[in-house]
Amino acid sequence: MASSTAALPASAHRAAEPRLRITEIFHSIQGEADAIGWRSVFVRLTGCPLRCVWCDTEYAFHGGDWRTIEDILAEVASHGASHVCVTGGEPLAQKRCLQLLQKLCDAGYQVSLETSGALDVSAVDPRVHKVMDLKAPDSGESARNLWSNLDHLLPHDQLKLVIASRADYEWACATLIERTLAQRCMVFFSPVHGAVEPRQLAEWIIADRLPVRFQLQLHKLLWNDAAGH
Repeated sequence: MASSTAALPASAHRAAEPRLRITEIFHSIQGEADAIGWRSVFVRLTGCPLRCVWCDTEYAFHGGDWRTIEDILAEVASHGASHVCVTGGEPLAQKRCLQLLQKLCDAGYQVSLETSGALDVSAVDPRVHKVMDLKAPDSGESARNLWSNLDHLLPHDQLKLVIASRADYEWACATLIERTLAQRCMVFFSPVHGAVEPRQLAEWIIADRLPVRFQLQLHKLLWNDAAGH
């Protein structure tokens, strides 16, 4: 007897494939974290439960198109890049993001995940380079930091603290010490575009001899792009 699934039309099989809501997939230069400067494919998932004051990707909160994981993989492959960045929004807000990350790793890509630090990262494929935020007070979302995530960071992962004021900087310095961040993985301090002068943040880091990497978003320098590309 033939299986019941074999009798289904092709469209039904395709509808059953895992899908994700995607805002955009694009080919560019990685502008931050340890893969900065590499030609990369960005897969931007739709949706985010946070509302950071300085967010530059609000267009990813809503909308998007449902696409199968196989379709996403095919478009990624078409660009011929070895680096893939899965971002958002907050990509982990969609449960099937974990499947996408695994399949990208299985396909041989160097994969990074940009995540807010508010959602559990424990089930992320260990081959993925997690780039995890810790939200400072001026973001408006510091209460959402899921501190247990620190225990799931691997040496190749990275922490990003975005600084919007001197008060944010003082909070970041205290957190760096209290949570032993630099002993866990690479730590980046980055100024909020238009809120803190990059030179000022750099001088604070130098004066306090912090074990962190100063970071500017390269894409905004190259394309004057405040929208996130």
